[in-house]
Amino acid sequence: MARDDVPRRLRGRGSTAEGFARLVAHTDPVALIGITLSVTLSVMLDLSNAASGVESLLAGLMGITISLLVDSLARAERRFHLRTLLDGPPWLVRTTTELAGAMREAAEQHEGTRVAAEAQRRYEQFRLEAEQLAEGRIIRRGDEDEDLVGATRSCVRRLDALTNVMPRVSGELSWWRSDIGRRYWEANEAALDRGVRITRVFVYATLTDELSTLVEKQRTAGVRVGLLLFGVVSPHLHVNLAVWDGSSCWEARMTAHGEIGENQFSVNRTDVGRLTRVFDLCANAATFQD
Repeated sequence: MARDDVPRRLRGRGSTAEGFARLVAHTDPVALIGITLSVTLSVMLDLSNAASGVESLLAGLMGITISLLVDSLARAERRFHLRTLLDGPPWLVRTTTELAGAMREAAEQHEGTRVAAEAQRRYEQFRLEAEQLAEGRIIRRGDEDEDLVGATRSCVRRLDALTNVMPRVSGELSWWRSDIGRRYWEANEAALDRGVRITRVFVYATLTDELSTLVEKQRTAGVRVGLLLFGVVSPHLHVNLAVWDGSSCWEARMTAHGEIGENQFSVNRTDVGRLTRVFDLCANAATFQD
C-alpha cells in the first residue's frame, strides 16, 4: 500500500464523519427523535420475537419514512416562511441575503476573535432596532434632531408640545439657544406660516426674565403658550414631548443632568395616545393668555 493512500483513506473517513455530522445538524429534531425511536422499535420487535425479521425491518423503515416526511414538511414550511418574509420592498429582498451572508462569514471565518464577537453584538443591536421600527418607533441619540425638526416641517394642522424648563447645570433655557433649538424654532415659524396651530405649555419652577422673553417671543409669532407651575401636576407628567396632527409624537428621554439623552419618534397609536393624554392634562392645568 502506498504511503499516500493512508492519509487519503483517513481523509475519506473524516469527510464521511463530517458529512454525517452536518446531516444531523441540519435535520429537524423531531425527525431525529422519530428515526431513533423507529430503529429502537425495529430492534426490540426482532429481539423479542414479537415480529419476524422482515416485519421488524418493515416497521422500522415505515417509522423512518414518516420521520423523514415530517422533516421534509418542516423544511418546506421554513422555506415558505422565509419566502413570505422576503416578499417585500425590493431593497429588503436585495440586501437580506447579503446581510445574512456577511454576518455568517464574520462569525465562521473569524470564530473566537473580537471580530466575531462584534458581529454578534452589532447583529443583536440591529435586531433590537428593527423590533422598535416594527412597533412604529425611531430611537436616536439626544443630539440627533432630524425627527423632531422633520415632523414639524411636515405638520399640516396641529402641533401640541410640552416643554419642561427646570434649573439645570447648563442653564434652564440652553436647549432653545442650541443649534437644535434654533432649527426647531425655525421649523415652528414655517409651520405657523402654513397655518398650523401650535400650542406649547412651559412647565417652570421660576418665571425668570429669560423665560418671560421666550414666552413673549413665541406668543408674538403666533404660538398659543401656556404656563404651568412646577408641582401643580404629578411629576410623572413632566415630559418633554410633541404631538403632530394627532398621528405621530416625539418624546425626550432625559439624563440625570437634565440633558436629552435619547430621542424617540413614534407613530405607534399607544405612544401617541399616551403623550396626547399627558399634554391634555398639563394643558388643562396651565394658564393661557388667550
